[in-house]
Amino acid sequence: MGAMLLGRARAAGLAVEGVDVPLTPETLAPACAGADLAIICVPAAVFRDVITAVCPHLPPTAVLADITSVKEIPLQQMEAAWHGPVVGTHPLFGPQPDPQADQPVAIVPGAKAAQEHVELTSGFFTALGCRVFGSTAEKHDKAMARIQNMNFITSLAYFALLAGQDDLLPFVTPSFLRRQNAARKMLTEDARMFAGLFEANPYSYEAVRQYRQMLNLAAAGDIDLLCQRARWWWQNDADTEKS
Repeated sequence: MGAMLLGRARAAGLAVEGVDVPLTPETLAPACAGADLAIICVPAAVFRDVITAVCPHLPPTAVLADITSVKEIPLQQMEAAWHGPVVGTHPLFGPQPDPQADQPVAIVPGAKAAQEHVELTSGFFTALGCRVFGSTAEKHDKAMARIQNMNFITSLAYFALLAGQDDLLPFVTPSFLRRQNAARKMLTEDARMFAGLFEANPYSYEAVRQYRQMLNLAAAGDIDLLCQRARWWWQNDADTEKS
């Protein structure tokens, strides 16, 4: 993600510098000198260590930002390590987004962030062609626990349940293959990353408990009720058909 954002920022004519591992004082000092905005693009598991290394080299007026998929804990960590303004962000797309697709970015101001700091951070992403919107850390993390983390954990549990059952293979259907293909990258290449995001989000287990309630409804035979609730996602399709 960091390499992608750096390349797009340069293509947009922004004055940017990037630093990759190893993060040494010799590489950080020149890259951070004079920075207005520092965006930390690392996994949540190593986030604290990285900002500890970066912050001593930033100008006191610089805005410290991140792009992690969880916001409450990283914001707390940034505000503990940095006495200046902090703004959390979350680009809701991966490192190879469709250029024609909507590319939203959540912007979550820290306690010391003034409007000018939010506008500076938002302006970086709008210069890249992204659509920005504001949120609180709690609202963001609750949403991601349900959208991102539940997508991961339910797919993980489903395919773990069926694993090793060779007798199922003759019965595989096209709809199953579509789900298998959709989950392949998440559960093979990116499983460790998604597991870390699940554990780092304070609302993940609450979302699992709510999902279990839906499974309990299924176990009780209330399938029609679940179908009615699920159709909410396609309500606009119904309105379009009526018109």
